[in-house]
Amino acid sequence: MEPVLKLEHVTKRFSGLVAVNDLSLEMPKNCIHSLIGPNGSGKTTTVNMITGVLPVSDGKIFYGDTQISGKPVFQIARLGIGRTFQNLKLFSSMSVLENLMIGAHQMTRIGLIQFLVDLRGEKREEKLLIERAEEVLEEIGMADLRHEKVKNLAYGKQKMTELGRALMMKPDLLILDEPAAGLNPSERREFVDILLKTHEKGIDLFLIEHNMDVVMNISTKITVLNFGAKIAEGNPYEIQNNDEVIRAYLGDKYKPVDLPPAVEG
Repeated sequence: MEPVLKLEHVTKRFSGLVAVNDLSLEMPKNCIHSLIGPNGSGKTTTVNMITGVLPVSDGKIFYGDTQISGKPVFQIARLGIGRTFQNLKLFSSMSVLENLMIGAHQMTRIGLIQFLVDLRGEKREEKLLIERAEEVLEEIGMADLRHEKVKNLAYGKQKMTELGRALMMKPDLLILDEPAAGLNPSERREFVDILLKTHEKGIDLFLIEHNMDVVMNISTKITVLNFGAKIAEGNPYEIQNNDEVIRAYLGDKYKPVDLPPAVEG
């Protein structure tokens, strides 16, 4: 089966610094793929190359059978790739509903000139955006907060709003940069429940995450970076039991316990 996302020998250089070094990975369909590693290991740089924010220095990136490295951000988004950000990109003085509607501006077909002369067309498109936003708010459990200004929301709800905005375009692949960062345990559980429901609807998830309780509980596949290079890849059990990953990132608390030999008699 063709992978939904494939990186072939991808490298990113910033002057003399190599941020990502010869990275190859394949994300199968129907997958929750996590990218983990220490701070500065190249995770966000990798996501920025996938989504077109940064150009690759070497290598190629494919979404399905389409090469997306070299394409601008808006073209990649239109192919079906959505994204959330580590630092929230919300409009704090606008309502939750309005923030979601902005997230689907690429769904609209009416241009500025047509907007000025075709008020009926503008109203039709606004109605479609509202209906889609209401649908997403129901999915993420925030319908009762639709008219609340974002700045008045708790941080966890702001994170959920950003997720909702990314879902507005009905992506096939959703890339999440630190989705659970800053959330308390109950907020993390709520967020993970929404992510799992999102995945059950057929949306593949590719995430950067530092909370290992999230990563190990929901991931199908995990890729580990250190100093810009891949040091391990596998399922959660394999990653937890990888000595190099334990040394570089997870720490001894994830190291398997050696049981004493059984005593006969």
